[in-house]
Amino acid sequence: EMEKVKHWPKRVFINNIDCFASKYVAKVHFSQLDRDELLPKLMDCDVVIYNITQHADQVEEAFWAVSALHSEMGNFSGPKMFILVSTVMTWACTKPVDPDDLELPFTDEIFWRRKAHPNFKQHIDLEKRVVKMGKTNRTLFSTYVVASGLQYGMEEQVFHYFFKTSWMGQEHKIPVFGDGNNIVPTIHINDLASVIQNVIELQPQPYYLVAVDFAKNTMEDIVKAVAAVLGHGKIHKKPSEEAFLTKDLSVMEIDSLLVNLWIEGVYLKELLSINWLCESGLVDNIELVVEEYRQTRGLLPIRVCLLGPPAVGKSTVSKQICEYYKLHRIALKETISETITQLVTENEDSAAEAQELLNSLKDSIDQNRGLLDEHLLVKVVKDKLMSNPCKNQGFVLDGFPKTYEQAKKLFSGETLSQSSYYTSKIMPEFVLCLDASDAFLKERVMKLPERLVQKHNYEQQHFLQRLTRYRADNVEDETIAHYFEELDITPLYLEITSNDEPDCLLLLQKIFNTLGKPRNYGHSTWEVEEEGMRKAEEKMRKEAQLRAEEEQREEEEARHRAACWGEWVGGLEMVRQQEEELLGAQSASLKNYLMEHVMPALTQGLIECCTVQPQDPVDFLAEYLFKNNPFDY
Repeated sequence: EMEKVKHWPKRVFINNIDCFASKYVAKVHFSQLDRDELLPKLMDCDVVIYNITQHADQVEEAFWAVSALHSEMGNFSGPKMFILVSTVMTWACTKPVDPDDLELPFTDEIFWRRKAHPNFKQHIDLEKRVVKMGKTNRTLFSTYVVASGLQYGMEEQVFHYFFKTSWMGQEHKIPVFGDGNNIVPTIHINDLASVIQNVIELQPQPYYLVAVDFAKNTMEDIVKAVAAVLGHGKIHKKPSEEAFLTKDLSVMEIDSLLVNLWIEGVYLKELLSINWLCESGLVDNIELVVEEYRQTRGLLPIRVCLLGPPAVGKSTVSKQICEYYKLHRIALKETISETITQLVTENEDSAAEAQELLNSLKDSIDQNRGLLDEHLLVKVVKDKLMSNPCKNQGFVLDGFPKTYEQAKKLFSGETLSQSSYYTSKIMPEFVLCLDASDAFLKERVMKLPERLVQKHNYEQQHFLQRLTRYRADNVEDETIAHYFEELDITPLYLEITSNDEPDCLLLLQKIFNTLGKPRNYGHSTWEVEEEGMRKAEEKMRKEAQLRAEEEQREEEEARHRAACWGEWVGGLEMVRQQEEELLGAQSASLKNYLMEHVMPALTQGLIECCTVQPQDPVDFLAEYLFKNNPFDY
């Protein structure tokens, strides 16, 4: 048994503080330094912790760090400790303890028999190096290797893919890669921190320890538990090779999730005093782990109740809120239809309770001309609010409850403990009360297209009855708004006075300012890259389309010009022919006149001129024609 000594405050260095595990092992400010700057910082620390469970690129730096510190032992101002937080993947290919009894677990007492997964050879080499460096002078420089199980808790690290997939609800069944029967050694991150703290304070004799909880959960057990609390509760087994097609999982994480290893930390039980948070493992503590996950990642539901008279615009506003915040819209008609559809599916699986509720809903609808009895309506809405999607992302309750009594039934349980539970899970965080004058609402309905009037049951008589009933329900002291005020939930009152788009945008902006920032996942790195590629491709597509349209326009213009030119040339030729024909017709009489009266005398004159060849032929021809004029005027 170790002697208890007085422990002075120690300066602790831990690498890679921005990663998940290191951040929760110790919260120490750390900036990336080159090795010449880093070594003096390490020399100033009493304890140096290197975590290599998440990023393989840290192995080489840790190898350098322990070697550099070992070489500087002569310059130590006091004892130092080096703790390597490694991974149980260095045990992944270890031969069974007893070939005849494959059920026997491995223990850290036989760490020298361990054999690493092929992709974790560097890790086991580093473990051996750390152990060796600590054997020179343990009083001055002690080293420890803590082989950690797969870590969960807070941000969930290697299991985050399953938590995220379940929380988002986009896949009805959560994948389990492989047969799911592989035993996965795990440990909560706080328990790992407690192990490391114990090593620092107690300095146990063994220098190699396995840090795992006492669960024997299979991968299927873990995924089922996560899916049940966060998702639809269903899993789907896929070939292990398909895991490598999953963008959210690294090769290192996939190898870890496929490991089949039952290992126990004997030294944790015998030598350390761990204040366990999740000693029995992830599955037994799934509710606690899920709540940590939600709180740590800020994935808290936004619960909104939207109230107001008919035609005030609740549906439009609720849809825009849901689109912006990625919430679930709960409208009575759609919720009832969805519930009946789900019950029909469950009934096919022979669920007696589902069949009973389905019959009750159908009977109530038949007896009340399409409406549900209030107690059934409240049950349907409450079940919807308690569904995992609504508990994950949140909801917008559109136009319900309508009265004080309905609100009491919806948000309260039959007992005091149930009331507290329902209040914490489904009570709206924000209440928005839209309102407008009766004249404005009537005018808005009158301007609606007939199809929308039919869709929303806004026929004149029915609409006026609904409006009158709403006003009557909200003039007494016990109104729906008063119910929330009694619970210290202050409604936000919003007056609608215009249908103009700028006014509607201002209204939405006021609502968004009240609700705050979205509380969900942003885009992952690969989603951002895909979005960038999509936008680039869209830009290229639009540019190509514009070029094609421009080329097509130019071709059409060229064809049009060619057609116009041909038409113009054809018209010009026709005009020329017409002019020639007209000229020919007009010149025929002149030609005949010349041939009959002029050309005979002129021809004789020309012949005579050629015969005589006078010095002045023109004067000769004129004199000849004058003397030989056949016509005597």
